[in-house]
Amino acid sequence: MRYQWLILFHYLDDFLLAAWVTLQVTALAFALAIIIGLLAALARSCRVSALRFIAGSYIEIIRNTPVLLQIFIVFFGLPSLGMAMSAWTAGIVALGVNVGAYLAEVFRAGIQSVPRGQLEAAAILGIGRRDIFVHVVLPQAARAVYPAIINNLIQLLLGTSLLSAIALPELTGTATVINARTLLYIQTFSMTLLAYLIMSNVLVWISGVAGRYLFSPPVIAKKKSGIWLPGNKVKSGGVI
Repeated sequence: MRYQWLILFHYLDDFLLAAWVTLQVTALAFALAIIIGLLAALARSCRVSALRFIAGSYIEIIRNTPVLLQIFIVFFGLPSLGMAMSAWTAGIVALGVNVGAYLAEVFRAGIQSVPRGQLEAAAILGIGRRDIFVHVVLPQAARAVYPAIINNLIQLLLGTSLLSAIALPELTGTATVINARTLLYIQTFSMTLLAYLIMSNVLVWISGVAGRYLFSPPVIAKKKSGIWLPGNKVKSGGVI
C-alpha cells in the first residue's frame, strides 16, 4: 500500500499544475459572473419591461437547466454558429454565465434590502442617482450579500470539476488521466478530494480575512445547515 502512494507522488507536479489551472478558471469565471450578475440584477430591477423580461428569462433558463449541458452548448454548440472556443475559454464562459444567474438574484436581494427611506433622503439632499447607487446602495448591499457571494465562489470552484468533460486539464480531468495510467483508484481520487478540500477552505479563510478589512464592523457568518449566514456577533461559527 505504501508503495502505491509513492507511485502516485511521482505525479505530484501534475496535480499541482492542475490545481493552478482550477484556481485560474475559478478566478476568471467568478469575475465574469460578478459582472453578469450585477448587470442582470440592475436589469431585473429597472423600469424598462424589455430589460426585465430578458434578465428574468436568462436567470430562469440558466438556474433550471443542468450546468453540464450549458458547458456542452458553449463548447460543442457555439462552433456551429461560428464562435469556436478552446476548452479553457469555453469553461470560463459557461461557468461565468451559470454562476452569474445565481449572483443576479443575490445582488437583487441585496439592493432591495437597502431601506427606501435612505434613497429618498439622499435624493432630497440632491445626490445624483449614480452617486446614490455607488455610495449608498452598493456598500450596504455588498455587506448584506457577502456571505452568499462567497458561497457561490466555493460552488464555482467545485463546479470546475465538470470541465473534465471537455478535456480541460483541471484537477478532476488530470486525476482521471493519472488514474487511467496507474489504476490506483482510491489513492488518485482521495488525493484529488483532499486538494479540493484544501483549496475551498483556503478560499473561505481568505474571504474571512477580506471581510474583516472590507467591512467595519466585520461581517460575521454562522454556519447553519451547510450555509454561511450573516450575523451580528462573533460566535464559534466563524468570521466572514
